[in-house]
Amino acid sequence: MKKPTSALALALFALGALLPVSAQQEESNSEYPTVVIADYVLGCMAANGNTHEALHQCSCSIDYIRERISYEDYEKVQTVMQVQLDRGQRGVFYRDSHWAKHKVELLQKVQAESTLKCF
Repeated sequence: MKKPTSALALALFALGALLPVSAQQEESNSEYPTVVIADYVLGCMAANGNTHEALHQCSCSIDYIRERISYEDYEKVQTVMQVQLDRGQRGVFYRDSHWAKHKVELLQKVQAESTLKCF
């Protein structure tokens, strides 16, 4: 009796090893990397007093943002915001373009909503 159970367990294990690959790929497309989450929380905590309460509030804030903005869009907005700081022609292009303003406004709106919910 042990051999069929072992064979069944081995088959299920092998099948399980194959199935999560596609699921992991789908999740990784929208999942925020740990370093991005940690960076957000640490920056948020620094701006809010580095307290234990701020840890919970900032974690709530990034969770709220993650539910509403895909990582791909979040990364694009962060890049646009960084490039907007450039003084040259490239900075002007991103500061004056309608699509860049729209993306930044969307993140700012979601961040404001997260502040109302979490702080």
